[in-house]
Amino acid sequence: MDWLEVSVGTTGEGAEAVAEVLSRFAPRGVALEAGPEGFAAGIITVRAYIPADDRLPQTRRRVEEALWHLAQILPLPAPSFRLIPEADWAEAWKQHLTILHVGRRLVIRPSWLPYTPAEGEVVVELDPGMAFGTGTHPTTQMCLLALEEHVRPGARVLDLGTGSGILAIAAAKLGARRVLALDTDPQAVAVARENIRRNGVADRVRVARGSLPQAFGRFDLVVVNILARVLVEMAEQGLARRLALEGRLVAAGLLAGQEDEVRNAFQQAGLSVVGRQQIEDWVALEAIREQA
Repeated sequence: MDWLEVSVGTTGEGAEAVAEVLSRFAPRGVALEAGPEGFAAGIITVRAYIPADDRLPQTRRRVEEALWHLAQILPLPAPSFRLIPEADWAEAWKQHLTILHVGRRLVIRPSWLPYTPAEGEVVVELDPGMAFGTGTHPTTQMCLLALEEHVRPGARVLDLGTGSGILAIAAAKLGARRVLALDTDPQAVAVARENIRRNGVADRVRVARGSLPQAFGRFDLVVVNILARVLVEMAEQGLARRLALEGRLVAAGLLAGQEDEVRNAFQQAGLSVVGRQQIEDWVALEAIREQA
């Protein structure tokens, strides 16, 4: 099947707003690509891929209308459209991925690139497909850094919005005994399962379609790399109850300007923020339950 690529260049918080709008029309997800200045400055290109089926003319019109309404409150350029074959896309995104070192030990290796690990390194082999999570985005890197610091041997870990499975795999390779990886996107679930099989951690990681309501039990570490508004919703829906005694939540995906809103939602939900990371404009918060 061919795909219609929709791309919009914007900055900062605008990228998240555009990604949220485009995600309503893109069954395979939305990609964010920073320019040479990184995510903190310059233009961020948001890309989405819409099936070029019989409904394409109507879908394109709905996309244009949705972006027009967004542009009334947030200055945006007109979107660009390009028809591409799926095979071309499947190869195009590979050109932007390289071996990535995160923290002291973690190495993210695209499955098609050779790499000989140094002693003590933990290698995650990844074929992200069209699922979010290559390790290049600041939010993913902050989650990986938190996993490296907090995963203990035998830990129980919950990964909400697993995408490519990168965080679930890293948790298992860092010593977690049981990892539950959930995502609402069936494409992401399929990609994550393949990556988990490729990394030899299927005995410790279970992938399923779902979100917080499907996360039964309590966990020593919960990691959520998702939009700020979803973090707020999850806090209201009982995210704190998924934490075991002395468990820790790692929440990423929010911009610095959204931090107060997320902190307030966590406080009202019985979560106390005990740690913070920031890379460029992106923030990750660490929280514990205020009471058992």
